[in-house]
Amino acid sequence: MKKIVNLNVDQAAVDTTEHKYHRGRVHVHARSVMPEKQLFAEAEYKAQEAERIGFSEYSYWKSVMRNFLKNKGAVIMSVVFILLFIFTFVAAVIGKYDVHNLRIDNSLMFVSPNKEFWFGTDNLGRDYWSQVWYATRTSIILAVSVSAGQITLGVILGLLWGYVRQIDRLMTEIYNLIDNIPTIIYMTLIALMVGKTTLIMGVTMIGFGWLGTARNVRNLVVMYRDREYNLASRCLGTKLWRVLWKNIFPYLVSVIILRLALAIPGTIAYETTLTYLGLMDISTPSLGILLRNARSYFLDYPYLLVFPAAIVAMITITFYLVGNAFSDACDPRNHV
Repeated sequence: MKKIVNLNVDQAAVDTTEHKYHRGRVHVHARSVMPEKQLFAEAEYKAQEAERIGFSEYSYWKSVMRNFLKNKGAVIMSVVFILLFIFTFVAAVIGKYDVHNLRIDNSLMFVSPNKEFWFGTDNLGRDYWSQVWYATRTSIILAVSVSAGQITLGVILGLLWGYVRQIDRLMTEIYNLIDNIPTIIYMTLIALMVGKTTLIMGVTMIGFGWLGTARNVRNLVVMYRDREYNLASRCLGTKLWRVLWKNIFPYLVSVIILRLALAIPGTIAYETTLTYLGLMDISTPSLGILLRNARSYFLDYPYLLVFPAAIVAMITITFYLVGNAFSDACDPRNHV
């Protein structure tokens, strides 16, 4: 049987003034006699405090680096590449001959590697050590610059191509027009009509090398474009660049990094092909030029091909392993 308790409160005796109650246990019977002003207080809204409520310690790039550092093999290979690039400058200092002041000496033709000539001499009697390391520096700078330009242009055009539906037909026709003709034909025409300098060929490789990246990025953007959070962003009036940068780009970083890592050795190989065909200026030493010059003497003097080929192989393997590891680390699905 329930017992009903009747509380007879004298309203005249209730204190209606506001009091600050000390912290401690509040008795139930005390609340029953409190006025509404003392039981409830208006909560002031502060935008900064409201943002802190949903604040997270998660950082995308910190998580990327944490996952990448777990792959010890990729870390070692990245250190190897950095040391290789630094050594291209050190080699010029510790070498006995300056690459810009090499003299032709027929009496020193095809000297095998020794204490005087660490990498031997070429067919003109010039020191091969200084040429190999200067060519390595030139090829790395050219490959990184061209690859970065191709990826940057490809990502920007690919994002717009996939998200802005009005330009899809135009970009598709441009892609088909350029892609259906072998790139080597464009390179040959530009080399013969404009010039064969490293700058011109580098810009040309960027101008025709963005197609693959843009097409890949476009296909991925189409997959993420109509997802719920992007539809909500559009309904809220979010600007185009912010939707692309904040909502879509993080899901593409892994693919972009992988394509960049593969584009760098690919650019060196392409530069070697252009040099072999005589479409690039041979006045500035590069790995492609050294490989081109060594092809006629490989059987009799294999060191002329071994040294530059070993460096090209090292760069290719390094970027492949580091690119795959960094690509996996950049994938948000692998972040915990």
